Amino acid sequence: MVRCISPCRLVRGSFSRWIIATLVGTLSLIEPSGFAQDANTTTAPAAPAVASSAGPIAAKLQPFVESHLLAGAVTVVAKPDAVLDVETVGYSDIAAGKPITPDAVFWIASMSKPITATAVMMLVDEGKVKLDDPVENYLPEFKEQWVAVERDGEHMLLQRPTPKVTVRHVLSHTSGMPFKSAAETPTLDMLPLAVAVRSYAMTPLDHQPGTHYAYSNAGINTAARILEVVSGMPYEQFMQQRLFDPLGMRDTTFWPSGEQLQRLVKPYKPNKDKNALEETTISQLYYPLDDRRRQPMPAGGLFSTAADVTTFCRMILSGGEFQGRRYVSPEAIREMSTNQTGDLPQTYGLGWSTTRQAGGGFNHGGALSTFMSIDPDRKLALVYLVQHAGFPPEEKGKVLNTFKQTAIETFNK
Repeated sequence: MVRCISPCRLVRGSFSRWIIATLVGTLSLIEPSGFAQDANTTTAPAAPAVASSAGPIAAKLQPFVESHLLAGAVTVVAKPDAVLDVETVGYSDIAAGKPITPDAVFWIASMSKPITATAVMMLVDEGKVKLDDPVENYLPEFKEQWVAVERDGEHMLLQRPTPKVTVRHVLSHTSGMPFKSAAETPTLDMLPLAVAVRSYAMTPLDHQPGTHYAYSNAGINTAARILEVVSGMPYEQFMQQRLFDPLGMRDTTFWPSGEQLQRLVKPYKPNKDKNALEETTISQLYYPLDDRRRQPMPAGGLFSTAADVTTFCRMILSGGEFQGRRYVSPEAIREMSTNQTGDLPQTYGLGWSTTRQAGGGFNHGGALSTFMSIDPDRKLALVYLVQHAGFPPEEKGKVLNTFKQTAIETFNK
């Protein structure tokens, strides 16, 4: 056992080993063979034919496909009461010449965060969770948390955090938690949620709560663990029963089925010379993706389709109601979409990326360049699904910005 009397010093390298050893003592986890490596790096050959739907957005994006910057995309523009436009461009499998289809399945990665935050806000609406409560009120293991106030290559100085980490902190990336714990390796989806969150409680915070913005899967996962404890339901069961089933999000899952895997879009990245695309893998996740040993990851584990993501966005755009059923209150959506980082340089709401500009709307992206946005002033929801592990630096944002500009110019009427 490690005991600290504030302040205390620990040998830095031993601390991570202690966290992992302690967790292994409480959980017997058989390490599967064949964890995903970074990539199968074979450059994808040029697709044999043009593959796109006829529409203004596809026409604007097609040149990016032809120049091998974009493999394929499904785009949607919607209003609260209607889907205005669905378009496809490019390929889900370049080597096979397989055109992308509207029902293609994508790993939406961190777009899981606002979906998880919405579920947590349902409990806030019900008075079962309070945003400014300390996390330790719901998860007692956080009563022994520390913050690293000094560190170097050999030692760290620990003190108790002031203030205590709150639910608001973990949903806004201002808790001081790192992106992940030392126990979450080599992939992010093999620890049960309760065990992963215990490892966060055992890991010193990088900063005092509320003083820095640091993008943190650990924070969103902790909020989901609070949801489990308060609701008495496993996180994935709550999501299915309270959101996915009633909204009709039939293709949204943590474990794509065999049939869904047939529709799964292959991920791509720029090749070494930055002049073509090569197929890659999702290095954060364990393969095969339908293996139930994989754990539901609230901060980034969902797979979905353009139709399902659009349904979720329309519900949010409609103030938390969809087809006559209320899921979350307008007040909760205002909390989620309002900047929570104060005077810090970065802006973020509760599970959503925000802006300080009036009427700027709110949005979220994912690790493979997926994107969804809510524009309450224009009453537009935009969905852009691709599977790209980065673009060349000089091209970053060009495809997405072309989509957004074309969508707004065409449908903001």
